[in-house]
Amino acid sequence: MRLKDKVAIVTGAAGGIGRGIALAMAKEGAHVTIVDINEENGKKTLEEVNAHTEGLLFIRDISKRESIEEIIQAVVSKFGKLDIVVNNAHASRQALLVETTQEMFDLSFNTGFYPTFNFMQLAYPELKKTKGKVINFASGAGINGQPTQTSYAAAKEAIRGITRVAANEWGPDGINVNLIAPIARTPGVEAWSQSSPELYERMIQGIPLRRLGEPEEDIGRTAVFLASEDSDYITGQTIMVDGGSIKIY
Repeated sequence: MRLKDKVAIVTGAAGGIGRGIALAMAKEGAHVTIVDINEENGKKTLEEVNAHTEGLLFIRDISKRESIEEIIQAVVSKFGKLDIVVNNAHASRQALLVETTQEMFDLSFNTGFYPTFNFMQLAYPELKKTKGKVINFASGAGINGQPTQTSYAAAKEAIRGITRVAANEWGPDGINVNLIAPIARTPGVEAWSQSSPELYERMIQGIPLRRLGEPEEDIGRTAVFLASEDSDYITGQTIMVDGGSIKIY
């Protein structure tokens, strides 16, 4: 119970990596607030969270700053504090750089970068009180410059930039701000493995550990570590949870 009675917000938690993190944290005793736009799956995740602890669900468009402010206020009103913010939600479309449009940039930044920034900025006063933890999400697509990922890579690297700034500015307040860059077995990857088995197998062979990460057991447990006191002397870091695919320092 490393997160017993901690209060967490996890965006994009109706499925995939976000769901895995929400469940991993709930099993360690955290009260988890699920934020997503998928009501059906969000309710399912909430039921799973509530089997271990008390959670909340908000079906909101977090591209709107006022929605984020509402969520934070409701969580603090319900639980009396906020200890952990996990900025996982992000949507994007793939295209070659020369074919990338303003609309693609708007989608990626409005669902990924700006919600991350707004959650960080609006949660700061509460996180300062609890000496809390922020976990943001990076991607190998940005670190390596994956082809066709222009808008996604740009937003993810922008998130890395503000994470490092926050680590420097908020360190004196006792707030830890880190990133996870994952490779995981999400529903989207599962569907792709069925439609493109040869490309999928080639990807697996490029991972030194020869497997995809599991959303709860691998990514979720890493998030638990970063949210717990075990990581109190780690901040501003990109943690590669990708089976050894990318080595950075």
